[in-house]
Order: sequence, then C-alpha cells, then structure tokens
Amino acid sequence: MSSTNAPKPAAESKWVRIPNGTKVRHRRDAYEGYIDGLTEIVEGPERNPDGKTQYRVNIGGGIRQLVSEEHLNILLDQEDLVMIGKEKEPYRRLMTIHLRASFQNDRFIRRV
Repeated sequence: MSSTNAPKPAAESKWVRIPNGTKVRHRRDAYEGYIDGLTEIVEGPERNPDGKTQYRVNIGGGIRQLVSEEHLNILLDQEDLVMIGKEKEPYRRLMTIHLRASFQNDRFIRRV
C-alpha cells in the first residue's frame, strides 16, 4: 500500500488567540478594555496573524475598538497572572503560561 496518495496535513497555525474577557491596553493610545471577540474584516492593512481578523476591544460605555494584536499589551494582576474577567486563579494561571509561551515579555504589563 502506497502512502503517496494520502492527504498531507494542513500547516499548523502558530497564532495563539487572546481569550475573550482578557484585559488589554492599547500600546500607543493607552486606553484599556477587554477582548470582546474577533471581527473578520475585508479591508484594511492591520490584521491579526491569522490574516483575516481584528480583536474587538470593549473600552466601556458601549464603545468597541477594532485593534490588531500587534497594538495590544496584556494586563497582569499583582500576582503576575493574566486578568480575565471573573475567571478563577487556576484558569488564569493556565492562560498566563499559554500566552507567555506565545508572546514576548514586553507585551505583558502589570496593571497599576
């Protein structure tokens, strides 16, 4: 039996999505909010590494900004854990490990 006709597995994506509810700060404009999902966009140059989406960042008052990942810092609490809504410590610790494996250290900032 020949394996030459076997389908090749799709290339594994290296992009790690920031989970909904994660507190973030815009790197340049310094507004804070939380990830409120993804929006697939058709136009515009700034997209997430998947090439087709931007994060919706809820900044309060019913206002959401569309932002690509490169413009976001991830906020940490006093224990250096990712701040994710009302999630409990074990989940936040797991997500901190997961995100730290994918993002450089300068993308994490402690919330004052």
